[in-house]
Amino acid sequence: MASEKVTAIVEELKGLTVLELSELVHAVEDEFGVSAAAAVVAGPAAEAGAAAEEKTEFDVVLKSAGAEKIKVIKVVREITGLGLKEAKAIVDEAPKTLKEAISKDDAEAIKTKLSEVGAEVEIK
Repeated sequence: MASEKVTAIVEELKGLTVLELSELVHAVEDEFGVSAAAAVVAGPAAEAGAAAEEKTEFDVVLKSAGAEKIKVIKVVREITGLGLKEAKAIVDEAPKTLKEAISKDDAEAIKTKLSEVGAEVEIK
């Protein structure tokens, strides 16, 4: 695994105080033009990336009504609880967000309903 030199250095480091270790870090940074902070920042950044992958809230966007506009308006009314005029306005102004910050299951159910009547839907 580690060479004898590396093992000897590690053993030597174990005997240093915290203040001496801090001085060593600064000396290595100055001598080689590197920063120990970059390694520390990479840890939380990697965790943030993993958290972004675990999205829990989704938006449903109506991209277009397709050929069956009347059927899409009916489904939009059912999903949103809006009146006929408001639902028609949403369909006419597509792309338009129908629902925000809902679960993945709910978003998929809405997408399925709208796709069945010919609408083009996107989940963000």
